[in-house]
Amino acid sequence: MSGVPSASWTIAARPENVPFVRQAVLDFAADHGIVEPRLTDVRLAVSEAVTNAVVHAFPGRSEPGTVEVLVRVRADGRQVEVVVRDNGSGMAPRPDSPGLGLGLPLIRHLTDQFDHHEPAHGGTELWMGFKLTPSRGTAPAETAD
Repeated sequence: MSGVPSASWTIAARPENVPFVRQAVLDFAADHGIVEPRLTDVRLAVSEAVTNAVVHAFPGRSEPGTVEVLVRVRADGRQVEVVVRDNGSGMAPRPDSPGLGLGLPLIRHLTDQFDHHEPAHGGTELWMGFKLTPSRGTAPAETAD
């Protein structure tokens, strides 16, 4: 996908790394057309997704795994996509979970499109789409729906 603006970061799955990657995604999203109040949705969804990976993906490991975050403008220019993937144990119920289990429903509510799956190589991948709204006075592009 040459010519499609994108950026990515790989971080150690540690709580202190969440603010850095969240801000990096926010800066990219703002630079490519996401504005408030939608930027707040991006902030919360990315924060939740990365925090979920940090807290839940690596139970019982003494060393942190990694979390990769990719952000890009979709080829048609209509949305910013964010992918958060980890190399952890995948999605499984955890009786010792410190969370309330509301992370994925919250992310689904904040995004225009959302998907999650376990890649063949393991871990978890979350995909989030945030539509770009046309500038005032600009007609939206025709859709083939």
